[in-house]
Amino acid sequence: MATNGKVIITCAVTGAIHTPTMTPYLPITPDEITAAAVGAAEAGASILHLHARDPENGKPDQTPEGFAKFLSRIKQSTDAVLNITTGGSPFMKVEERVLPAAVFKPEVASLNMGSMNFGLFHLADRYQAWKFDWEKPQLEASRDLVFRNSFKDIEYVLETCYGNGTRFEFECYDTSHLYNLAHFADRGLVKAPFFVQSVFGLLGGTGTHPEDVQHMKRTADRLFGSEFRWSVLGAGSSQLRIAAQAAALGGNVRVGIEDSIWAGKGKLAETNAEQVTMVRKMIEGMGLSIATPDEAREILSLKGGSEVNF
Repeated sequence: MATNGKVIITCAVTGAIHTPTMTPYLPITPDEITAAAVGAAEAGASILHLHARDPENGKPDQTPEGFAKFLSRIKQSTDAVLNITTGGSPFMKVEERVLPAAVFKPEVASLNMGSMNFGLFHLADRYQAWKFDWEKPQLEASRDLVFRNSFKDIEYVLETCYGNGTRFEFECYDTSHLYNLAHFADRGLVKAPFFVQSVFGLLGGTGTHPEDVQHMKRTADRLFGSEFRWSVLGAGSSQLRIAAQAAALGGNVRVGIEDSIWAGKGKLAETNAEQVTMVRKMIEGMGLSIATPDEAREILSLKGGSEVNF
């Protein structure tokens, strides 16, 4: 799992989970997403994980047209690796979710490695008034939501994108998802090095206990040996604690307002760059160094920014 002593920071700048009512700092418009991404890169993120939103109401938007409003602008402003989601929103079908990655052929696209209950309904109880009428019903609908990522769905994304030279951020919410990835590796449908993003703290996935983190890493070590690059994201208040544990274990980290709206107890993160700065200081305080975008490309065997379609 060696990464040449460098820690890759990924920043997920907006996502599809948090809603505008939860924080006034959620990037929604193309201008806001562009500024958030560039700021995160300037703070030290070498990979930018991107979603699009409807600029009028903040609802997740997985159309290529939505991404086209900011992809080229970000690329012109930073040499960071741009990572396009194929997860989109759990309420979308895979054919919709894969479209932006298929059209724009990024260096990296995210890929969820298994179906799961994806509970956000508990967040609805925290707010009394809502900015937009879609927010509360969508959160409450997740009480009966299975985020579908069947073997057929995963095959579809791989077949659609791999010929473009796109590699994947394999999002694994449970150790079973690691076994799913090993299945596709055994079939020769994915190629090492595998960029494994272990996800902790989503209701329906694995928890945030230190033993959960250790178990995820032990399982990945056993399944993939030296052929994977490990990264973690902790949802909500667990973000920095899990990042610290992973960095100490030789892993990489992901932060961003997609994963947590916080920058300390009771303090909303005003920018994605704020979270990147916090985790960078922590990493460097541990005697480690962060990877530049080009070092991240080398570590993950990426095709390079000149080979994308935007």
